[in-house]
Amino acid sequence: MATMFTKIIDGEIPGRFIWQDDDVVAFLTIAPITPGHTLVVPRREIVHWLEAEPELLSKVMAVAQRIGQAQEKAFDARRVGVLMEGYEVPHFHVHVWPTQSPADFDVKRVDLSPDPAALDEAAQRLRDALRDAGQGEYVSD
Repeated sequence: MATMFTKIIDGEIPGRFIWQDDDVVAFLTIAPITPGHTLVVPRREIVHWLEAEPELLSKVMAVAQRIGQAQEKAFDARRVGVLMEGYEVPHFHVHVWPTQSPADFDVKRVDLSPDPAALDEAAQRLRDALRDAGQGEYVSD
């Protein structure tokens, strides 16, 4: 059975995509810790990050790094958080979010009802920052 992330990747469930290439996508989470909180996900369903081939793991982390750099710029972040836990959706993914302080690492502080307009704005800010960084070929509109 397809995971929720596969359904988003396949367009069955809407998503605010930031990045798309042949192997990896990135889209905003619907429960952000901070504005711009993005999930970096391989297109292929892999349950646990330990099961990913080293090349794919490297690619996912390279995309996460590019997203993090865009978050630093777009949200004037002091740091960027990264988390891989995989309990909620059994499809390997990396959470990447802009932070201003250690308080922004409290995963219990997620916004379960974010304003759709704020999500759209955050997505556009990230897309613009990625384009400015020369990554426009991967940016999703």
